[in-house]
Amino acid sequence: MNKERTGHILRIEYSSIHDGPGLRTVLFLKGCPLRCRWCSTPESHRQRPEHGYRPEKCVGCGKCAALCPQGALRLEEGKIVCDKNLCTECMRCAFHCPKGAYTVYGQEMTVSQALEYVLKDELFFFHSGGGVTLSGGEVTAQADFAVEILRECRRNGIHTAIETSCCADYAEIQKLLPYVNLMMADIKMMDSEKHLQWTGIRGEKILENLCRIDASDYEGEIVIRIPLIPGVNDSDDNLRRTVEFCNDLKKIKGIEVLPYHELGKETYLLLGRDYPMTCTPMSHEKFIERLSYVRAQNPRVPVTSEGE
Repeated sequence: MNKERTGHILRIEYSSIHDGPGLRTVLFLKGCPLRCRWCSTPESHRQRPEHGYRPEKCVGCGKCAALCPQGALRLEEGKIVCDKNLCTECMRCAFHCPKGAYTVYGQEMTVSQALEYVLKDELFFFHSGGGVTLSGGEVTAQADFAVEILRECRRNGIHTAIETSCCADYAEIQKLLPYVNLMMADIKMMDSEKHLQWTGIRGEKILENLCRIDASDYEGEIVIRIPLIPGVNDSDDNLRRTVEFCNDLKKIKGIEVLPYHELGKETYLLLGRDYPMTCTPMSHEKFIERLSYVRAQNPRVPVTSEGE
């Protein structure tokens, strides 16, 4: 008997209205090749469970340090210090903390287990025109796991969507296409050197993949998302070039401009990492001005922002 495929899921959100049409159940998968400095889900970077530590909840009992089999934890001045080089994320600290000072990010799950969460909301999908969205992290980092979930959703008549950076070998993306009704793909910036500077990876492959998807027999829709980061990709030149690129793609049905926010800042700290951004969110007035600029470039598809 073949063992059922498993994957790593960060979390599952219900009744989302920002991840595709209607009310949606969103499965956030773990693992991402990019390291965008503005990432709002740093806990999704690694394709395995991780733990975060809240020092304000710690009472300094030292139980977690005593239980750690790797000796990665030690008590200093009433708070726990973790040596990340020794930690294997066995989660004994999190599971045995009496005060809940640890948060576990992610769990291994079979395809059947994931579908159990999804299928119980079928009625809501039907009445709202919603469905299932696979997000991340990066969906293509667990392409085989994602394919099985998407295939079963389609078999059950559920609308499927993915949120992706398209930063993957095209063969991995190609596996998903027959089972995707809507692809929401990021274009962060057109200049590849800047893309490398701000995300850790050059951008040519992403743009090439979008062109290959557009030329393929993919029958679903594509919405391009532009996360608008102050001082990074909000220039006239980058936005104009992005619209020009989009205008050449026949399968694109819309462009969505997303405002930068600092929702990932606290999670970086809980994970023991420095938050890599120094800019502040745009004022509403500035965001509307940039949104208007994108629309003024005469894209052949509608331009919206989150909440519209």
